[in-house]
Amino acid sequence: MSAGTLAGGTLPDGTAYVVRRAESDEDRAACFLVRKEVFVQEQGVPEDLEYDALDAEAAHVLALAEDGTPLGAGRLLHGEAAWEPTGHTAGAGSLGRLAVRGAARGGGVGAALVTGIERLAAGLGLTSVDLHAQTHALGFYERLGYVAYGGTYLEAGIEHRAMRKAV
Repeated sequence: MSAGTLAGGTLPDGTAYVVRRAESDEDRAACFLVRKEVFVQEQGVPEDLEYDALDAEAAHVLALAEDGTPLGAGRLLHGEAAWEPTGHTAGAGSLGRLAVRGAARGGGVGAALVTGIERLAAGLGLTSVDLHAQTHALGFYERLGYVAYGGTYLEAGIEHRAMRKAV
């Protein structure tokens, strides 16, 4: 992997991809494009709930195909921004807004994004990562080492459960 790359892989069709921190305005626009496609258009999450003030404080990650096509995105809240989403857990970051475009699903992009966010969290000195998983995705996160805690609750009208992993 090249410098700045947090993770990567190859899609079943042979297309290579990398996960890296989204640094530029163009990168962030690509992250928001993926999120809009997945959460707003596919899942019906209201746009005013999908984008929030925490986007400005978050560290964003982006999965890009070798031709520059955005495949997936996610964000990491840390510091004060993560205090509430992690249940006031010191040293924890909050992984959120993890989205993979339909054509790239099943190719490891989601797992690579999670790995990239975990590496970013560790690099920031965090000791764990929390997330709010849609209940249909619990198995995906469990396979990556996350452990569910607490009960099921609704976010944006979708059932979720909190999960945590040490990094």
